[in-house]
Amino acid sequence: MSGKLISDIRDLSPEEIKSFFIVHKEKPFRGAQVFDWLWKKQGASFDEMTDIPKTCRGLLKSNFTFYKAIPEKTQESRDGTIKIGFRLHDDTMVEGVLIPSGGRFTACVSSQVGCPLGCVFCATGQLGFKRNLSPGEIFDQAACLNSLALKQSISNAGLSNIVYMGMGEPLLNYENVKKSVEMVTSADGMGMSPQRVTISSLGIPKMIRQMADEGLKCQFALSLHSAFNEKRNRLVPFNMKHTVEELKDALKYYYKETGKRFTIEYILFRDVNDSLADASELAVFCRNFPVKVNLLEYNEVEGTGLYRSEPEKLNAFAGFLEKKNMVVNIRISRGKDIDAACGQLAGKNK
Repeated sequence: MSGKLISDIRDLSPEEIKSFFIVHKEKPFRGAQVFDWLWKKQGASFDEMTDIPKTCRGLLKSNFTFYKAIPEKTQESRDGTIKIGFRLHDDTMVEGVLIPSGGRFTACVSSQVGCPLGCVFCATGQLGFKRNLSPGEIFDQAACLNSLALKQSISNAGLSNIVYMGMGEPLLNYENVKKSVEMVTSADGMGMSPQRVTISSLGIPKMIRQMADEGLKCQFALSLHSAFNEKRNRLVPFNMKHTVEELKDALKYYYKETGKRFTIEYILFRDVNDSLADASELAVFCRNFPVKVNLLEYNEVEGTGLYRSEPEKLNAFAGFLEKKNMVVNIRISRGKDIDAACGQLAGKNK
């Protein structure tokens, strides 16, 4: 490690930080101390590292930046959902959400500033794409929401789950997402069980295969929304590059390599993808691997021309799948009144 200025010290491994101190003729164990402050203690600056000599802290300041995602704006929904806007070092903003339910708390975190995929139903997709988040910026959201959960939890248990379902497509920021997952689940970080961390993706076939090959320790959810190419093309323009058939092959590979059941997420749009014919095609798609299906209400976004399915259609859709012996859950949206529900994250503050 030469000591050359880099963008963010949290991009370094423990070994690289140790090497930095060795090069500068400082005690090697300082590397472990710094790494502990960066992740486990969740320090916000070099000055907070009080068990490290000032000379070492000065050395760090002169060689590295330390970018934190700072919670700036907080909104609370009538249903108890809390949305936080995090200000980033370049003055951009992303949003994370804390969702309480029956004594449990789920954190929804973002992986990109905006999103490049442009799904027609999603407010984030209308923002366009600005940049990927660093591992530290993703981790900061989870850590902040965990602290908030600890304050609200009767049992002082913190987060029950973390889902990468906020702004952006996680598999288009794979390396940074992977490192953030590793730190969220590591004993050197937040120490969450990998079983309680889920990456939700629109479906990038190449990256699904890579995730399987590398054995990334977390759960996986696919946002499908239609098993018909024509309909998915309308909802998800990215499907025109990688069809439902390509996606199916990648998912079959994922299951073969990992042996893990995953989740299919399916938003129902009125008179678009909510018929029994759509349910039947979804059932055929899901025969290829063991899955559970989450059916989601659409959280309407102005200007899309799309609307939420009627409750009767939603229930009929679910009933059809259940008769096919499929595991089905109906997910009720939370935080709609503060634009915190799925697909609504766009930096709005009411």
